[in-house]
Amino acid sequence: MPKKHLLGSLLLCCALVQAASAPAALLERHAEGPFPNRPIRLVVTFPPGGGTDTLARILGVQLGEIWREQVVIDNRPGASGNIGAEIVARSASDGYTLLMVNSTFAMNAGLYSKLKFDSVRDFTAIARVASTSGIVAVHPSLAVGSIKELIAAARTRPGKIAYSSCGSGTPQHLSGELLKFLAKIELIHVPYKGCAPALADGLAGQVPVIFNTVPNVLPHARAGRLRALAVTSGKRFALEPDLHTVAEAGLEGYDVDQWFAVLGPSGIPQPIVATLNREIVRIVAAPALREKLIAQYFVPAPSTPEQMTTIVRQDIARWAKLIKQVGIRVD
Repeated sequence: MPKKHLLGSLLLCCALVQAASAPAALLERHAEGPFPNRPIRLVVTFPPGGGTDTLARILGVQLGEIWREQVVIDNRPGASGNIGAEIVARSASDGYTLLMVNSTFAMNAGLYSKLKFDSVRDFTAIARVASTSGIVAVHPSLAVGSIKELIAAARTRPGKIAYSSCGSGTPQHLSGELLKFLAKIELIHVPYKGCAPALADGLAGQVPVIFNTVPNVLPHARAGRLRALAVTSGKRFALEPDLHTVAEAGLEGYDVDQWFAVLGPSGIPQPIVATLNREIVRIVAAPALREKLIAQYFVPAPSTPEQMTTIVRQDIARWAKLIKQVGIRVD
């Protein structure tokens, strides 16, 4: 066969192969369909019953109704949320595995020297959902009614009074250690694997001083089961303005707030990120849900992905500096 005829035949064969494979590729892309078209897994870094879990379940129900796809809540507590974070960091970047975190996520970068992921490079910020304040409370058996009285009691009984936190490296842990540092007192830290079990032992009087969240503590304080002393945020909490701040006790610079956000693994395509953000923001902004969140002492605070990325970066730097100054280590 002449060379030019042979070349022509080869080109024709290639064209036929490409033509045959093109419909298959198109069908495969069509089968994938618009996002999402299968269940989404939302990994929660703390156990059931706490604020992070509560918000995840609220979001999960709402997203499931919008998309008609199940949102599976997967609680993976432990190591201050690092276990769940590592699972998501190693997941496929397709938007079907997401992470519900609180500001512990940013604190961990300065607390743990051997993290198996990079808190910025290995994640995609989707949206902030809400914020709240931490709170310092005591069991009624401890006869103190203010932060100043707690400091005075700790000075008369150095190293004898214990406080609970939601886990080593959590905002509540840093709140307790910052109080110790600024007030120059000694308290015994008792970490729990989440805010819910810490609250349970606080209500039982097992640990007299409680660093927890406003949504968890305030209903019990109103019922007389706990005594609320102050919020840990730098400013008075907008939903409970009569509560003093810790800083108002003469501890200038005391400020520990808490946000809740949805992240994903790095590399999620921008259109999927935009879809996720749009629906989360729409859910949080809906009047009925806003009222529900506010009733549970969460301040709705939706953000863009870019704003959430900035928050994470700034908080990592902020907390790393404070952690080094106070001398907190967990590994």
